[in-house]
Amino acid sequence: MKLISNEKPKPFHKTRRAADRHIKRRPYLLPILGLLLGAVIVGVMTFYRGGTEEFRPSDSHVVFLFDNGQKQTIDTKAQTVGELVNRLNLHLIPQDVVEPAADTPIVEDNFRINVYHARPVTIFDSTNKTVALTAQKSARVVAQDAGLKINPEDIASFAQGNVSENVIGEKVVVSRATPVTLNLYGTQVPSYTQAQTVATLLSEKHIKLDNGETVSPVPTTPITPGMQIFVLAKGSQVITTEENVPFPTETVNDITLSFGTTVIRQQGAPGKQAVTYLITAKNGVEVSRKIIQQAIVQAPVPQIEARGATIDINGDKTSIMAAAGISSADYAYVNFIVSHESGWRPTASNPSGAYGLCQSLPGSKMATAGGDWSTNPITQLKWCDSYATRRFGGWGGAYNYWLAHRNW
Repeated sequence: MKLISNEKPKPFHKTRRAADRHIKRRPYLLPILGLLLGAVIVGVMTFYRGGTEEFRPSDSHVVFLFDNGQKQTIDTKAQTVGELVNRLNLHLIPQDVVEPAADTPIVEDNFRINVYHARPVTIFDSTNKTVALTAQKSARVVAQDAGLKINPEDIASFAQGNVSENVIGEKVVVSRATPVTLNLYGTQVPSYTQAQTVATLLSEKHIKLDNGETVSPVPTTPITPGMQIFVLAKGSQVITTEENVPFPTETVNDITLSFGTTVIRQQGAPGKQAVTYLITAKNGVEVSRKIIQQAIVQAPVPQIEARGATIDINGDKTSIMAAAGISSADYAYVNFIVSHESGWRPTASNPSGAYGLCQSLPGSKMATAGGDWSTNPITQLKWCDSYATRRFGGWGGAYNYWLAHRNW
C-alpha cells in the first residue's frame, strides 16, 4: 500500500528562500560542490579522449623567416624553400641571398630561412676602387662577384669605410700576393706569396732543406715581384710532379639556421703542390722512389660550411619521444631523421616495403616493440630507438650516417 500525502507542494519562491537559508547556515557547501562538478567534467573529458594524446601529423609547417634580421612566423604548405619564397612578396633582386638553397625541403616545424638583401660594398684593390651590390658574407666572394680575379694566396678582408676615403658603409680590402717563380730541382713552378723574404717563403711553402739542398738567393733576400728562387739538390736523381692538395673544410655553428641544415658560405677549391721524388734505379730501371720535398704551389681555398644550431621541436613530438623513452639529448637527432624519413607520419609507406616513422624495412619488424606497431607512433619510436642503438651506437651516430648516406 502506498501512502499519498495530502500536503500541497510549497510555492517556488518559498522553496528558494529555504534553500538560501540552508546555504547561508552552511557556507562550506559551495566550494565542495564546485570541486565535485570540476572532477566530473575532467572525468568526462578524459573518458572521451581515451586517456591518450592523439597524434596528428600535418603537411603544413611553421617557418621562421628572417628578412634582414626581422623575424616573421609563417604557416605554410610549401614543400621547398624556393616554393615558399616564390609565394611571398620579398622584393628580391639577383644579388640577394636566400639560405638555405631553394631546393631544400621543408619537412618540419620551426624551420628557419634567412634572407639577406644586397648592400653596397666598396672594394679596394691596390689603387683601384670598385663599388658592388652584394649580400655575400665572405670578403673573398664579394671581390670575386665584383669581377676581380682573386688568387688563393691573395687576402680579402672586410673593414669599415670612413669619410676620408669617401666611403660610407662596408669596404673590402684586397691584399695581393707577390708573383714569384720557384725552381725546384730544375723544375720551374710559378707561384704567389705573402712572404717578405726568401726564408719566410720557404716556410710558407713548407720547403725543408734536410738533404743538403742549397737555396739561391740567400734566405735573407727580400721578395720582389717576378723573382726566381732556386732550390738545388745535392747530387741526386729527382723528378718533380704537380699534384692536387685537397681543400680543408671549416665548420661553424650558426644559430640563425635550423638544426640539420648546412649552408656553404664559401666554396672550397683544391690547391696544387710540387712533389719531388728521389729516384733509385738499377740497370736503368726504377726500383724505388721516395718523397723528398713537397712544396705548396697554389694554396687550397678552405670551404666554409655553416651548420644550423637552433633546435625548435613541437611539444607533441617531444611528448611522444619522451613516452618512447628517448633521452632529451637525442631529440634533435630523432626529429631530423624522422622528419626526413616520414614527415612524422606513422602510416607512411614506401614501394620498397619501408613503413612507419623511421621507415622500417619491412615494417613488421617493429612488432617486437608492440602489437600496435602499425599505427602507434610511440611503439614505432621504441623500435627505432633500439635500432639506432644497436646499429649506430646511438642517435648521434645514426644522424651522422644519415648525413653521409641520406638514409639509415
